[in-house]
Order: sequence, then C-alpha cells, then structure tokens
Amino acid sequence: MTQQFPPTALAAIQAYQERHGTMPTVLARAPGRVNLIGEHTDYNDGFVLPAAIDRNTWVAAGTRSDGQVLATALDEDQAEDLFKLEANPPHHPESGWRDHVRGTLAQLVALAPNLPGMNLVIAGDVPMGAGLSSSASLALALLRAAQTLSGHETRSGKQLARLAQQAENQFVGCQCGIMDQLASAEGQPGHALLIDCRSLDTEPVSLPSGTALLIAHSRVRRGLVDSAYNERRQQCEAAARAMSVPALRDATLAMLAATELPDTVMRRARHIITENQRVLAATQALRSGDMQSLGELMAASHASMRDDFEITTPAIDQLASLLQGVVGSAGGARMTGGGFGGCVIALLPQALVPAAMAALEAGYRSPEGLPALVYLCEAGPGAASVHLDATGTMAG
Repeated sequence: MTQQFPPTALAAIQAYQERHGTMPTVLARAPGRVNLIGEHTDYNDGFVLPAAIDRNTWVAAGTRSDGQVLATALDEDQAEDLFKLEANPPHHPESGWRDHVRGTLAQLVALAPNLPGMNLVIAGDVPMGAGLSSSASLALALLRAAQTLSGHETRSGKQLARLAQQAENQFVGCQCGIMDQLASAEGQPGHALLIDCRSLDTEPVSLPSGTALLIAHSRVRRGLVDSAYNERRQQCEAAARAMSVPALRDATLAMLAATELPDTVMRRARHIITENQRVLAATQALRSGDMQSLGELMAASHASMRDDFEITTPAIDQLASLLQGVVGSAGGARMTGGGFGGCVIALLPQALVPAAMAALEAGYRSPEGLPALVYLCEAGPGAASVHLDATGTMAG
C-alpha cells in the first residue's frame, strides 16, 4: 500500500483488510465545515457562508452478496452494526452513529433498489459535537462510497446533499437545513461558499491570502436533536406564517415591526432577517479584502445569536471575546454552528495566530476546568471517492 493517503484514511483501509481479509475497492472522503457567518438562516431559505475544512470522514468500502451492511466505526472503539439494506430500516436501539449510517443509506436505496450490500469501515478527524458538521461529513462520505460501489456515479453534489439532509430530517430527527451537507459536498480549496439555501446556487468566495481559520472548541459538547434546535425552527416558521411569507428569507424588518408577535418569536425572526443581510455584506467584505468590516459583521452576528436567538453559552461568549480582543480590526470572531456549545471561529492574519493561542491558554477554561481545543484549518475540497486496486492503491 502506498502512502498516498493521510493516516486516517490508511487506518480505515488497514482495518478493513484486517476485518474482511481483503482490500476495500472504494475509498470515500467528505469534509466537515465551519460556518463563517449565517447561523440558522439555511432552513429559513436564506443565505450562508461556510467553508469546507481540511478534516474529513473516510469510508473504506467493498461489496457483499447478502444484501446487508456491516459498518465498523474505528472512532467508536471499532463498534459494529449489521443491518439489512432497505429503504425503511428500523432504528438501532442505541441510535447514535448507527442511525446516521442506516438513515443515510436508506435514502440512496429508495432511488437505487439494486444497491449492493456492503462492508464499511469508517474513520475520521472531524471533532464530534463541536458544531463542525461531523454528521454531514459522515453522510456525504457514505453516499459517495455507496454510489461508487454501485457503479452509478451520476448524482451531483447537490443531489447527494439533499439525500443527506433527508436522512437527518426524516430518520435521525433533526430538522436541519441544507448548509452543512452542501458545504461538505461542494467545498473548494481556499474558498468559502456563498449558498442560497432556496435555489441551492453556490458561489465560491476567495479567502484573503494569509488568513487563518482558527477554530476554538469550548469543550461544551452539543447535540442538535436533544437541544432547542427544532424549537427554534418552529418559532421561525410561526413568524413567517404571521407575516404571510413563505420563509423568513422573504421578510423585512419593516414587516416584522408591523406584525404582532410574542417577544420571543419576534426576536427569533429579527435574528434571521438581520443575519441574512450580514451574510451578503460579509461576502462583499471578503471579496474586497475589507477585514475590518467583516469583523464588525461577525461581532454583530454573535451578539444577535446571543441576545435574539439565544443559542450561545457563557463559555462560547468568553471564547469569542478573547479572540476578538486579539484580532482587533484585522478580522473577526463569532460562534459557529447550531449553538448550545461547540466552537468559535476566528478569521485572522496568520501572524496573529500565536497571540490568539496564548490568549486562549491564559484566559479560557471550560466548565470542567479544561483549556480550549484549538484547530487551525484551511478551506478544503468537497466530498470525493476513488476506486482502489488489490494493493490499496488508487486504481487507474
């Protein structure tokens, strides 16, 4: 086996060989993502500005003849799940990663009844529960692996993203939007991705040269299904109905002011309306290299998430404040992800990274007394898969 793949991918290939006595025939990869600005706007048909990151879920895969799937998760102490490949599988009693696998593959079965049974070994380095879309990364890697195994690699990144979203909404039970899946499917190196979540149009936005993506994990683990995420979505939909618009993307602050709503619902809607405006303004700031304006927009986004949408935590607020204090007018910092814990993203010059790391070490401890976990990332490519030959080398 040549060393053409990173260690996480090689671990998946080796574990597959040890478990099944043969090499996998397909290797798939899909990245996590970090959202630069535009939180909870996706399921309101709005705009978001994420970037795929250079941390991935890898799936080593091969076919089997009994119509079943045997999935092995290296990051879960090599736990396994054996189930029949079908369009309406039962939930696993322990749910978790197993339900993500079952629900994701079920979406593809509904479109491709002749999908073969398969052996899968899953490994990754996208932090779980951090707001970096480990679940979307897993889903896109599974879909890329499965469609490559089946020989029908005709579905676009957008189509696969839709299938992954359906799995979350209809099987796992999280009413998420399309941002995470589409960013994982269509990310581009060195670029953020402006996504219109209604049309699914995407537009790459170049990140200024010398800009670092510093992600600080609060160590407060979050879980979207068990959090108030679905409640926020219901509140947004209620506000849209009250203003007689298809979604809050179509609402304005003037319309909101003219509508009688409970205070909580009004504030939820105000966040979405102003956040959409901030995404478009931030895109223009990035294009023109105006990092001061970008930082001001990121700060306003964080304040809106804290005060109107109420999805930050004291730990997250502290992280954002520490990082913004270092960045000053040279960039920005804000919570990233669905909220209720997770991470803060800072866009800053590479030269300020040591000072930012020092500030985090000196000034932050989690509720359990632990320092922040810091990930320095680059904007990376979207999901892909390759065929492997009998030596575990990329075929062709």
